[in-house]
Formats: sequence, C-alpha cells, structure tokens
Amino acid sequence: MRIPINQRRIRGIVSKCLCLAMACLVTGCSLPGIRSKEPITRYTPDPENTPVASEKPVVTLSDEKALELAGKYYAQMTTEERVGQLFMVNLEQLDTRKGNYYEFKKCTGTMKNTLQQIPVGGVILFSRNIAKIKQTQNLITNLQENSLTPLFVAVDEEGGDVARVASNKKMKTTAFPSAEEIGETEDGDYVYEMGRTIAREIRSLGFNVDFAPVADVRTSELNTEIGNRSFGDDPEKVADLVSAFVQGCQERGVCATLKHFPGQGSSNGDTHQENVDIDSSITMLRKTDFVPFQEGIKAGADFVMVSHISVSRVTETKEPASMSELVMRTILRDELGFQKVIVTDALDMSSITDNYTAAEAAYQAFKSGADIILMPANLQEAYQELLCRVEDGSITQERLRESVVRILTAKFKRGILTEEQLEMRMSPSPTPEITEVLAATATAQTKQKASKSKRKSAKN
Repeated sequence: MRIPINQRRIRGIVSKCLCLAMACLVTGCSLPGIRSKEPITRYTPDPENTPVASEKPVVTLSDEKALELAGKYYAQMTTEERVGQLFMVNLEQLDTRKGNYYEFKKCTGTMKNTLQQIPVGGVILFSRNIAKIKQTQNLITNLQENSLTPLFVAVDEEGGDVARVASNKKMKTTAFPSAEEIGETEDGDYVYEMGRTIAREIRSLGFNVDFAPVADVRTSELNTEIGNRSFGDDPEKVADLVSAFVQGCQERGVCATLKHFPGQGSSNGDTHQENVDIDSSITMLRKTDFVPFQEGIKAGADFVMVSHISVSRVTETKEPASMSELVMRTILRDELGFQKVIVTDALDMSSITDNYTAAEAAYQAFKSGADIILMPANLQEAYQELLCRVEDGSITQERLRESVVRILTAKFKRGILTEEQLEMRMSPSPTPEITEVLAATATAQTKQKASKSKRKSAKN
C-alpha cells in the first residue's frame, strides 16, 4: 500500500499558517534566525488513524524515572556487560562463518554463543535478513531471548528507496514516497503520520529503533550518498519535517535517529567508498546544516547518528566527524545541547577501514564522545580493545558509565527494558531463565579471560 501525499496537503498548509500566525501574535515578531528559541510545532494523531486493537501498548517513562532505573541496572552489570552495551552489530558479526553479507534469517547457535561471550547492546537488520512477517518476528524474539539485557533492534526505514521492510511486499507494510518527494509538499501532518505508521508497523515485528529521519539538507546536486533521501534544500522546511517524523515515530514507541550529523548534504563523495571532506565553515553549518538537527533534538530524538565526513575548515584536520571530540562533544553536546545517545555511522565503511583497524576505530570513536559503536569491521577486536582500555584505565569508569547509562535510559524510557526485568536482575533468587543466561555469560567471559591470559603469557 502506498500512501498519497496530496490528501493531507491542504490540512498541513492550514495548520502551518495557524501556527505561524499564533507565533507572531505571541512573540510580536517574525524575524528569521531565532528558531532555536521558538517552540516546535506539536502534532497530534489523526482521529481516523488510531492504533489497531492488536497493537502492543506503548510504554514511555519520564526521563527522570528512566535515568533512575538505568543507574540501578548499571550497578548490577559486570564490566564485560557494560562494554558490550557500547556495540550495535549486524548478524554477520555475530556469526562470521559465512562472510560479511550472508542472508541470515534465523538466530544460529553461533549467534547465541557470541551473545554470551560479547553481550552487545543492539543489532541491526537489513533487507537480506527480512523475508516474511513470522520469520522476522521469530528471528528478533530469539535474539532477545539469548540476550541478558534486552537489545536495541534497529532498521533503516526512511521511506522511498531506503526501506528495508516496506521494500519487501511480503511484509505487508506501508510504502512511502521518497523524502525528496514528500519535502516538496511541506506537509508536516503527513510526515507525522508517516512516522507513526512506520513505527507502529516495524514495532509489531520487534524493532525498537528506526535509523530515520535523514536530517541532511541537500545543498549539492552532485550529492549521491544522500540524494532523494533528504527532505530538500531549505533548512527551515527540512527542520519542520524532521521534527514531525521524530514526534510521530517516538509517539508509537520507537526510537528515532537524526542522521547524518554534522550534515552531509553538501558533500560530493560517498563515505561508503572513500574519505569525504566538506568545505563548510562553522557559520555555514550553523546557518544550514545544523538547523534540522536542532529541531529534531527539541522534538526529543533519542539518537543522533554521526557521519564519517570530515569538516576540515572547522576541525583543522581530516579526521572523520565520528572520531572528532570537537564535533561530538563541543558542537553536538555543548552547543546543540543533545544529551541522549550518539551512535556512529557504520564503522565497516571504506572511509574508516582504509585508515583504521577495527580496534583503533572503536577506541577513537568512543574516546571522542560516541556512545554506540555501529558495525565495527571486527567485533571481537573492537570489543577486546575497549575492554582492555577500561581495565588499564585508559577509559575511566566515569566515561564508561556516562555512555552505558545513556543507553540504558533510552531502553527504559521506550519500554525495551522494564522495571520488572530490573527487579529480577536485583533479586537474590532470580528466575531460572535469568540464572541460565547469567551462568552462560559468566562461563563465556571466564573462557575469554583465560584465552587472553594465555596470549599474554605467550607474548612474554
């Protein structure tokens, strides 16, 4: 099913006009350049598009409550578990026997063993893993059942060409036009309902994170990596639609992700294939590229994905944004005020693997401010590197806690982790299921430590 745009266009225009008129009455001005101080447009569900009766109820905790529970849960975790939470991987990284792009459609025994040895915080599925509704549900359920801490389960479901679920007609989900086509209508109500619909449909399959919306402002016609995935070239219009998608998506219980910070709509290359440096000053970034991210942050986005592009005019180096403390801490955290989860773009892209080992990339990204390391080229090497860095003090306990608590807070807030699961974890007599997973994880971690000790002895 494909949702038409025009049926909501008039309503969207009227809504915007009313909001603009109200803003002018309240503020007494309509000057540009003060968006960061203005309240965002708040959207409400269309009464005709109510949740279906079979939909699992959406649980959303307050930030304060989620943070409180996250702190308690963190205290119950081993160091190995805490470090594991920093990784989100594809299935081929849990089972390396078939190469990098094998079409895994079920949870294998090797994946179960890896989840015990390296208790990752999340997984991402691609079209190659998604065949049918029941198959996808079973795959995700089995992955969750073999994880001591519930996983983030992510998918790229943007609409248009990047729709891992909707591109498969057997999944019977809603197909949406490209962001570029939608952007031409400037219809925030449509995009809000789009976010709600995508979230509701992928959540029914077991997904809880959508790597969308694209917040890049496409200012270069030569840009092929973003292309029609952007809502357009006007930062103000893109910002409104990004905010609408975030609100709709998270209103139905799925974490939304603003990507690709600091904005790569002006790039002329593809970070999947090569190093890309954009020729933007900090003034230009603030005037154009940051605007949709600011609006998405105000809308409450749970994630921001940081790109591998470099902005040498700002950082004075060619290091990727995903490795830059200036980009992630000084700009994204301090200037834009984002205090939730920062995830890197996939670290198996050529722009990273051509210049860094998996261990180097993971450590540099985390040290510079990332919370989640997405798809390192070698999970074992990346995990062991961060674990060793924690053990030798290169990564402080404070730094580790900072990221893991952010991750756990998002999981509690969206109902991925529950208070009941925390209570079972804290119970002096945990359930047999919890005891079994804890024992298996402890055994796997003991074997890992023994193997590590043998390697050290051999070196000496």
